[in-house]
Amino acid sequence: MKNIYWLITIVQRSDAAEYEQFYLSHGVHVTYSTLCNGTAHERTLSILGLERTEKTMLFSMVSESTLKTLTRSLTIEMKIDLPNRGVAMAISLSGIGGANALEFFTAGQTSVSEETGEKKMQSDYELIVAIYEKGYTDLVMDAAREAGAGGGTTIRAKGTGAGAEKFFGLSLAVEKEIVFIVSHMSKKKDIMKAIMQKAGVDTKAHALVFSLPVSETAGFRFADMVDKDSE
Repeated sequence: MKNIYWLITIVQRSDAAEYEQFYLSHGVHVTYSTLCNGTAHERTLSILGLERTEKTMLFSMVSESTLKTLTRSLTIEMKIDLPNRGVAMAISLSGIGGANALEFFTAGQTSVSEETGEKKMQSDYELIVAIYEKGYTDLVMDAAREAGAGGGTTIRAKGTGAGAEKFFGLSLAVEKEIVFIVSHMSKKKDIMKAIMQKAGVDTKAHALVFSLPVSETAGFRFADMVDKDSE
């Protein structure tokens, strides 16, 4: 398997075109985007200097060497560590559907080298994903915040469960919301447990929760400083 990463970038909607051009200038020619919304508490928004919560989420597939370059450039060129500039995270892929798909997603990037047996990149963060009934973001995020989450980003989705109308009493093929929460590893278990207890399948939110290891991050330095000051 190649060293390939799924790069997720969350920015203000007004900055999305700027980031798309930035990635293009660094050899990332395939980027997908979707509208989303921030869920940070009003106090957190004030501390971070955020005035609005409308976001765009960008998805790109990058090689390890490209990711290392992007991480530095996001900080130096895009100043992503400053308040209101966005965040980025990379998740290691375990597989890809053939050489053609690899070429399509990484065309124009620096060389995609084979794994060398070295330890994969691993940050101190994890991405928590909760899928729940539309309209229950506050319930999910209130539970997450009580366990230490700073905020999250939501997108709309529709279930397409094949062959099963219901699972644990909830309909799969209806409109859902998905929240992405980037958490320090030390808080991950508490946040997931809180969501499951207060907004899980036995509640009106019917939240299903899982987490993914994050290999690299950018844009969390200021948020980390806020967390430390609030402790």
